[in-house]
Amino acid sequence: MPLASDRCICLRRFEFSETSQILTLLGRDQGIVRVIAKGAHRSTKAGASKFDGGVDLMDLGSAVMSIDPSRELGTLTEWKLADGRRELRLSLRAIFLGLSACEIVATLIEEHDPHPDIFDLLANCLVELGADRVEQAYIAFVIDLLEAAGYLPELNHCVSCGKSVTDTQRISFTPRRGGILCADCEPTIPDRMPLDGRLLRLMRGIIQLPRVAGRRARLPQVTRHQTDPINRILIEHIETIAGKRLRTSAYVLASQMATASR
Repeated sequence: MPLASDRCICLRRFEFSETSQILTLLGRDQGIVRVIAKGAHRSTKAGASKFDGGVDLMDLGSAVMSIDPSRELGTLTEWKLADGRRELRLSLRAIFLGLSACEIVATLIEEHDPHPDIFDLLANCLVELGADRVEQAYIAFVIDLLEAAGYLPELNHCVSCGKSVTDTQRISFTPRRGGILCADCEPTIPDRMPLDGRLLRLMRGIIQLPRVAGRRARLPQVTRHQTDPINRILIEHIETIAGKRLRTSAYVLASQMATASR
């Protein structure tokens, strides 16, 4: 079977025996692939390892692997670490948001379906989570990912009646229908979630920001008081699309006090 080389980000990891790992990787050219890294934790007599001692979640690396779409698992034959996300791992909040970003990609994207734009979005997000724009970087990433994957919720018109909705009206969001509701239609939709008009304005503003080198430029300064309600709405939207709960959602939505004490 021919070997493929690709830049990859580790989305999921499962320790398989004392020395091996089963990994879900997002390749820039290959898309999402599941591979087994046999002997990932084993060193040679010289002390070196063709897997750099194993692959960790969110790591960026150069991978060599054999992939057969007809098989459940490919084989990772070589891994060279390029970025271990050291800056990101200094903040517990950044770790939670980075793991959530990886899980959402793995949830929304099909295996063996290349999305180089989504790879770049995730790679940029993980870099920015290691800086000082943690909350806004995560929000912008989720919005950009939903847009790239074709799941961006409707934020301009009522999904029930189609009327334009201003951010000065009473507004709700419905995960089941994937968008906002006007005040007239709100009582008829049972799964509605209240949405402050100022937060709707913030989301619309992020969507309208120009891109520079693939990133949203000039992201606004935000606090968790603003982003937590938006995160809750976007996660509910994603979970409704996927038909299942995200394992990382509790950590993203955890209170600031609980997060700080972990």
